[in-house]
Amino acid sequence: MVSRKHLPWIAFMALLTLPIVLLYTLLFAQSVSEEVVGILPVNLTLSNWEFLKDGNIRVPGTTTQYYPNVYAVTLNTLALALTVAFLELIFSSLAGYAISRYKFRGRSAFLALALVLHSFPGITLLIALFYILNVMGLYDTLLGVIIIKVALDMPLDIWIMKGFFDGISWDMEMSALVDGCSRLQAWWKVVMPNVRNGLMTVLIFGFLSGWSEFIYVLTFISSQDYWTFSMLVYALTTGEYSYINPGVTSAVAIIYMIPVILFFLFAQQYLLRIQIAGKGVA
Repeated sequence: MVSRKHLPWIAFMALLTLPIVLLYTLLFAQSVSEEVVGILPVNLTLSNWEFLKDGNIRVPGTTTQYYPNVYAVTLNTLALALTVAFLELIFSSLAGYAISRYKFRGRSAFLALALVLHSFPGITLLIALFYILNVMGLYDTLLGVIIIKVALDMPLDIWIMKGFFDGISWDMEMSALVDGCSRLQAWWKVVMPNVRNGLMTVLIFGFLSGWSEFIYVLTFISSQDYWTFSMLVYALTTGEYSYINPGVTSAVAIIYMIPVILFFLFAQQYLLRIQIAGKGVA
């Protein structure tokens, strides 16, 4: 039962979230109707979802032009998000463990530099990144965007994983070594299971970062063959071909949101257990 002293806070939070709820209600109403009056749908229809049959969305006002196939866009977005998530998981767990367990020259400076690099707005690096990708032959490829995303997300991931490794007692790891485990076996069988919350956190952040990425896809992808959902929604929303279909745009936006909602429902318990500070770097 809700305490009376909490009622004002509940009312305040409900008031804050009401505009967001209304926006999503309007989005759903628009996707299943021909038009919306206020937030009420008029003339219910599923025609806005017909593109799910073959994935083709015809450009409004044309007869032969189509946006990139929705299913190809979905695969591109999944490839980007999953690859970014797993690469960040692997690299940050190795780096976080090394920084947490080993003392080496420049360790504190490295951690401080990682924080400084993470504080730079990524958009300020667009020209330099464009030059590097062009020289490496990775411009207009998903691989180029994946490398950029992983590199820019790594500082925060390393700090997250270091905090979780700091929370594992040295005695526990030493016991495994005394019992005959090698250093690698102790890391894999004893340490890693105890930092699974950190691993899940990095995995979740990496997936959401890749799934929602827009600016680097817009800047470094010129071919529609590599479009992700963010680019498709952008094109539908801005009327790249002069016309906008609000119903289809709303339907695509809802599909774009579904994996994010599922991820948060599944992973919110892990996100609440983040500890970054750890024992420090001394």
